[in-house]
Amino acid sequence: MKFLPSLSKIIRRRLLYASAAIVLAISFGATGFYIIEGFSVLDSFYLATETVTTVGYGDIAPKTPAGRIFAIAFMLIGGGTVLYSLTVLAQAVIQSEMFEAFGKQKKTREMEKLENHYIVCGGGRVGRRIVRALQKEKIPFVMMERDEKKVAELEDECTHVLIADATLEENLIRAGVERAKGLATCLADDADNVYVVLTARGLNEKLHIVARAIEEQAEPKLIRAGASRVVSPIIIGSQSMARALLKPAIADFMDSIVAETLDLVFEEVAIRFRSPYVNKCLRETNISRELNLIVVAIRRKNGELFFHPVGETQIEEGDLLIVVGKAESMQKLVESNK
Repeated sequence: MKFLPSLSKIIRRRLLYASAAIVLAISFGATGFYIIEGFSVLDSFYLATETVTTVGYGDIAPKTPAGRIFAIAFMLIGGGTVLYSLTVLAQAVIQSEMFEAFGKQKKTREMEKLENHYIVCGGGRVGRRIVRALQKEKIPFVMMERDEKKVAELEDECTHVLIADATLEENLIRAGVERAKGLATCLADDADNVYVVLTARGLNEKLHIVARAIEEQAEPKLIRAGASRVVSPIIIGSQSMARALLKPAIADFMDSIVAETLDLVFEEVAIRFRSPYVNKCLRETNISRELNLIVVAIRRKNGELFFHPVGETQIEEGDLLIVVGKAESMQKLVESNK
């Protein structure tokens, strides 16, 4: 559907040209009546507009033979030009509405096909950063935002954007919450975030939900509502500032990882049934020896977490390895585990 953007440009160009033609035609007629008949500027524009629109009030009319000859020519040329331009304007408006409706239908059909995608509720600064992270990983997502001004800005960055209130069940269903893999709600109000979490959890029990907490007391409420994780920018920001103040070297290291200036990345590697690492000890794998990656922790299927596992720790099916290392080596690990 690559022709759609060019079609929109053609419609806008027609609107511009038709409007310009109407203005030029009326200006030409007004100039002629002003020079030939000596009418005032207002009367000249009034008579020119009256002529091209075929209204014909009869209150002002050319008196001289030259003025009447000019009026005849202007009726044929200017009137035809304006009427044609008005027709083009009407067609362009109708085509524009059809184009917009077709674009919305196309987006709806595309969203209906999405599976294992992510839903981001809220198009503010936090939501946009989440979107950039998803785009960087080339992960499909749907953005939901009820502010039309924000949506207009987001449509240049996002493919699937819904002008919708994320707190409403029908809108979450439109975004494909029943087929989604995860949802992040970062609305500006804690009550709205709680309602989104509660509704989404009721529609999809397996959905991984990350919620933003504005106030600290909202965190337990979001957990009870069904959030898998709760993130409080205030708490995280204060902890980061305290670390930068008291332990600047550690803060620099953590900031370098986040900013990816050290080419270090964290990754979650799920161990499935066919993985070459199943039932092997860490020291028997190539993770540390060849790939030079560090297994920071292992989370078992039952939720038990082992920090800094030793070489004798056995990897089991269903484990989740939390690994840190160079991006290139990490990619090799992910590919070998498929």
